[in-house]
Amino acid sequence: MNNEPNLIAAIDIGTTKIVAIVGRKMDNGKLQLLGMEQVPSIGVKRGVVLNIDETVASIKQAISRIEDKLDIRLTDVYVGIAGQHIKSLRNRGYRFIESGLEITQEDVDNLFDDNYKIPVEAGEKIMHVIPQDYIVDNEMGVKNPVGMSGRRLEGNFHIVLGRIASVKNIEKCIRRVALQLNDLILEPLASSKSVLTEEEKEAGVVLVDIGGGTTDVAVFYDGIIRHTAVIPFGGNVVTSDIKEGCSVLYKQAESLKVQFGSAMGDMAREDMVVTIPGMSGWEPKEISFKSLAYIIQARMEEIIDYVMYQIENSGCYDKVGAGIVLTGGGALLKNLPQLIKYRTGLDVRIGLPDMCLVGDVPAEAHLPNYSTSIGLVLSAMERPKRAIVEPELFGEVEPKWEDQRRNSVKREKTKKEKSIYKTGNLFSGIKNGLVNIFDEKDVEM
Repeated sequence: MNNEPNLIAAIDIGTTKIVAIVGRKMDNGKLQLLGMEQVPSIGVKRGVVLNIDETVASIKQAISRIEDKLDIRLTDVYVGIAGQHIKSLRNRGYRFIESGLEITQEDVDNLFDDNYKIPVEAGEKIMHVIPQDYIVDNEMGVKNPVGMSGRRLEGNFHIVLGRIASVKNIEKCIRRVALQLNDLILEPLASSKSVLTEEEKEAGVVLVDIGGGTTDVAVFYDGIIRHTAVIPFGGNVVTSDIKEGCSVLYKQAESLKVQFGSAMGDMAREDMVVTIPGMSGWEPKEISFKSLAYIIQARMEEIIDYVMYQIENSGCYDKVGAGIVLTGGGALLKNLPQLIKYRTGLDVRIGLPDMCLVGDVPAEAHLPNYSTSIGLVLSAMERPKRAIVEPELFGEVEPKWEDQRRNSVKREKTKKEKSIYKTGNLFSGIKNGLVNIFDEKDVEM
């Protein structure tokens, strides 16, 4: 990418927005955020690509903006993946150490790779394998078994699954905008990189990322991720409830939620109302703050109950010492931390994605809306580049898009050569064509 190996680009394909972000890895391991561009997301619902053409058009727009802003040309990117098709499971594997003397890194790697061979349902694919801990000859709780003596090595692993069709659709979108896909990164893991501290992960913490179409959950304890889940409800569902409950347009419902919404009806003022302009020929509507808050609270309580179910399902509810870190666009909803604390009994704080950044930080980096986007770049800093797209599966890049890219030197040269050929050999071409008409071979009967 731009012949500079330290540059890292990522694309966050969300339900409400698509973000293209570019950063530079500094010598101290920190991230310098160079630029970030956002466009409305069209063609994505609940984190899943449903319309390839519309999604490609949005990605093109975001890529063009970031390239023009930074005067670079992107060649490879990392992309986040989420959606209601994401699920996780636990697996325990074991291997016998042939030498019986010392466990080597190769033994640990082979045990890790065995997890990619476990049977999964048709149409599913293993996205991530995350080691939890190891057991050496019944000695439990070993974090790094390399160098230990033992005959039997066991390991507990957290495995993340995704639907193959959804993965291929994302890969196809990236291929059609003339980019190479380095890796797909689970969005809850990416968000945790940008908003969680190592102390919180050690003490036990739950990350709750409320986006437009989904709510991502990640549970950490003892410095290790223990559980991940994607809940197919987000801020858009709240907006739809306001639209139906107040009989207004969707864009009006979104404005009501953002500007006047509250997650706790009891804390909203009864004497405050907002007037919504009526459509042509219709009277304006008055909506009380309290009624609006109760509509929002009902849906948010449902989402919180789903989150609570995932925490209990992880078996780590009693081990969550740090509490819940709330991030994503939904975290900006007024009084939401108080509601979550009331429903779960856990402490809550808002997670901002600016703690790992250096240099001049853009204003967007101080908002929880971009936790996943910045987290994707932070996650990519720890991963080697590897192309996982097979071009023959997805056809050629769209010519119209490729014509708009910055490296147009060869293209301009080709156009000039074609122009010279057309003018210089015009009469020669006509002559050869006439000769070929009458120069026909005899056909054998």
